[in-house]
Amino acid sequence: MKVAILGYSTLEQSESIDAYNFYHAKGDEITIYYWEGGTQAADLPGGVTAKLTKDEHTFLDLDDFDMIVRSAFVHPKDIRTTKPVTTIYNEFMALCPAPVIGVTGTKGKGTTSSLIAKMLEAAGNNVFLAGNIGKPPLSLLPQITTKSYVILELSSFQLIDFKYAPHVGVCLMVVPEHLNWHTDLAEYLQSKGNLYVNQTPDDIVVYNMFNKNSDDLTATSKAKRVGYAVADTGEEVPDGANAYVLGDTIYYGQQEVCKTSDVALLGRHNLENCCAAIAAVWELLHGNIDAIVSVLKTFTGLEHRLELVRELDGVKYYDDSFATTPETAIAALLSFNQPLVMIVGGSDKGIPFDELADAIAKQAPKVVLAIGQTGPKIAELIKARGYSNVILENLENMEQIITASKTHTTPGDVVLLSTGCASFGMFKDYKDRGNQFKTAVQAL
Repeated sequence: MKVAILGYSTLEQSESIDAYNFYHAKGDEITIYYWEGGTQAADLPGGVTAKLTKDEHTFLDLDDFDMIVRSAFVHPKDIRTTKPVTTIYNEFMALCPAPVIGVTGTKGKGTTSSLIAKMLEAAGNNVFLAGNIGKPPLSLLPQITTKSYVILELSSFQLIDFKYAPHVGVCLMVVPEHLNWHTDLAEYLQSKGNLYVNQTPDDIVVYNMFNKNSDDLTATSKAKRVGYAVADTGEEVPDGANAYVLGDTIYYGQQEVCKTSDVALLGRHNLENCCAAIAAVWELLHGNIDAIVSVLKTFTGLEHRLELVRELDGVKYYDDSFATTPETAIAALLSFNQPLVMIVGGSDKGIPFDELADAIAKQAPKVVLAIGQTGPKIAELIKARGYSNVILENLENMEQIITASKTHTTPGDVVLLSTGCASFGMFKDYKDRGNQFKTAVQAL
């Protein structure tokens, strides 16, 4: 079979490398399409036919191939062919012998997927965690059996042409995101919804009862609906909630799971992730509370997600570089009662910052460092809402940002990198931004 792999890159979590290894092992004839921004010719597999693509947004003349494999960041609309187009996720789902738990949403996917995996492992199950979290799934197939569980964290890029259905589909909070890649908001939402449309009554769909998009997207599923909810103070838990927080306690149905103070993760948004994970595994674990609680008490989170980097002179520094949307920055802001020095801003993806500005003005951090392309816009918005504390602008690199932060701290403060924006411009990506933050903090 003649196979074309579009968008081959060594920079994108090895998805295209996973595809190459899979089809190469089958003996297929492979052609790789790549561009210099994604990889260098020296990094390509030996002996493979490779074509350097000058314009990564359009792929033409593909009808000589039997199969086209799309890397996640290649939009389907940019592929002009009459031949079938697939992804490693569609290929994996067609071959996987184990039940799959698919997790998507705008934010919280990695944390929720990790919680689910650890809960299943704590109960003695053989578990594989893959997908957008950074582990390619096809390479895992030889190890997976019918007695395993597979958790796939899936982005809209991976779901835009998804054809299969997980046994358990989890839909976290969904808000506008990646509108610089998707044609419009409707396409973004439809991509997320592809995870649920092919589910059957034997499957389970988990949804956020306080997020309308989550409710609407999962309504297309024929699966058993399992809702989760974390109410704000004074807010009622919706009728029919399965996993929820009431007062200081997490419940499943009428059964107490644990106190919220037992949860190692910080923030209300992480209580939502915990409830989503509990809802996803409850039936699979037959209500094994011990396995669930053991994870809730010990799992402190993933890198660059409200990660405590250091405490110096009574000041704690937190890396939340993964917060690339206003909603996630708001969640981080609301996770602390201490005086805050907050770093916001970055590259512009066309998303409004009004709600973030409202939250900053209301919570009133003692200092706001407004950085990057969107820094001036955010600074003007919070000033217009009456924020009168210190705003620092025109900071050109992370060393300057951390030096300025430290100058304005006193013991008991928190320095929080939670920008609410993508990182491009000043940094390569959110990981680079977070790593530079850590390096600068450790150098103090």
